[in-house]
Amino acid sequence: MVSALVRPGRQLVKRLLLLQAGVVLTTALMAVFAVSVDWGISALIGGGIFVIANTVFATCAFLFSGASKARLVMASFFGGEALKILITVILFAIVYLYIEVELVPLKLTYLLVLGINIFGPVLFMNNNK
Repeated sequence: MVSALVRPGRQLVKRLLLLQAGVVLTTALMAVFAVSVDWGISALIGGGIFVIANTVFATCAFLFSGASKARLVMASFFGGEALKILITVILFAIVYLYIEVELVPLKLTYLLVLGINIFGPVLFMNNNK
């Protein structure tokens, strides 16, 4: 019963993560062909940071389900969000310190995928009642 209530949310998240990964790969390929390989790699890294952090959050958000576990659901949701932010900061720090990247495609791809994260669920809404 509980898993039946959570299943639509999990499917939505899976579709959203696949959409984000597809957009990151497409953007990176377009950057390779339009500008240079360095831009494509930077775009891939920037979008990858967001997709990795968002996957961790989604995993934490759906760790528990059901009304009897409401406190655990909220704790895992907020913990997942905090972990997402921490992972994002750590990955950006690693990239800035140890990898020579182009900043424009890195940040633009990150922001593009962030926009998809904000507006993407509207694409998947099913209003058939």
